[in-house]
Amino acid sequence: MIRRLPLSATFHRFVSRRTKLISSPPKYPYYSQGYFSSLSLPFSVNCPRSIHAFKVLAMAEQTQMSSSHSHKHTNRLAAEHSPYLLQHAHNPVDWYPWGEEAFAEARKRDVPIFLSIGYSTCHWCHVMEVESFEDEGVAKLLNDWFVSIKVDREERPDVDKVYMTYVQALYGGGGWPLSVFLSPDLKPLMGGTYFPPEDKYGRPGFKTILRKVRKAWENERDMLVKSGAFAIEKLSEALSASANANKLPDGLPENALRLCSEQLSQSFDSKYGGFGSAPKFPRPVEIQLMLYWSKKLEQNGNPSKANEGLQMVFFSLQCMAKGGIHDHIGGGFHRYSVDECWHVPHFEKMLYDQGQLANVYLDVFSIAKDIFYAFVARDILDYLRRDMIGPEGEIFSAEDADSAESEGATRKKEGAFYVWTNKEVFFNPKFSDI
Repeated sequence: MIRRLPLSATFHRFVSRRTKLISSPPKYPYYSQGYFSSLSLPFSVNCPRSIHAFKVLAMAEQTQMSSSHSHKHTNRLAAEHSPYLLQHAHNPVDWYPWGEEAFAEARKRDVPIFLSIGYSTCHWCHVMEVESFEDEGVAKLLNDWFVSIKVDREERPDVDKVYMTYVQALYGGGGWPLSVFLSPDLKPLMGGTYFPPEDKYGRPGFKTILRKVRKAWENERDMLVKSGAFAIEKLSEALSASANANKLPDGLPENALRLCSEQLSQSFDSKYGGFGSAPKFPRPVEIQLMLYWSKKLEQNGNPSKANEGLQMVFFSLQCMAKGGIHDHIGGGFHRYSVDECWHVPHFEKMLYDQGQLANVYLDVFSIAKDIFYAFVARDILDYLRRDMIGPEGEIFSAEDADSAESEGATRKKEGAFYVWTNKEVFFNPKFSDI
């Protein structure tokens, strides 16, 4: 079968989410930060593709496999059930799960808490684990000076929301891994997201940050605690005011829609589609908003303005579907593109993105009557049915960006199961017809 795919130094490769072969591939479209820091050319191919099932293992399966091996370190997370927490069960860091045992230990030792929040398919969580949490030197600093707590945001979204709101409000952005330093009574002192292990590019590394927090806790504790309490107080007031707001003023919903659509229009990328710049996310909620506002304009007798919004949506969805953010072989969409032209993806796939994007493409198909959008929606749904549903009917929340580069490899690399190397392409007989 001939497929038209984006070309780069590597090629997208299909691989199963689970360790099994696929007998019936899906139908495809006809073409195809923080306190200190935070962090195509078309061508035709007609070649057989073998599926390297060993390249992707479910996180829980990896944990079960590793449990049969001896480990130098084992901490309290080994008794947990979360795949994310189990990934950290053999770090040299003396991790605690979220709970009274950890809080009591911090009060007893009179030391701050280091809270790290993430989830099992988070690429930068993996990076920070390898760079910092598996490092004996970093672990010693954490174990000597802090009580370290690991939280799976998919198990405790309530905890994640509290401290993510704090980091976003104070530092202007957030993400995972979420790294927050707390007092023993759980008031935030300072925080961020991913921290590199060493100082670089004029920014302090994680070990430097640990030393700074330790020094501030010993010498400026009152200031730290007061600033944390003040931040929580102000956030509580703001959230309470929002939650207790009475009836919205008349006309606000439509005015809000208009203002949002105007702001989105200003950030529209007329060259590559989408909104904003790199890293570029699909942003299905904003696309739905543009569709809804265009419908309102049409109803209000302003078809030309309505058409402007629709054309932004059509162009964006077409660019996304033809770009590297769309998995042309395996189906579905990756989380975001690292560049502005949708070419190089961050390979993680999220369940919530697939559901929202399938709805968007179906909505646009109902408006444009162009079968292209229906094909893309079907592609997403085929991917979900095939790769995101477990043997007992459970639905996976995400697909990891990282996997082993070869059979038996102990280290994983982002995108390894999606790409071919130059050596594989140019020297493998299977690709001789390229």
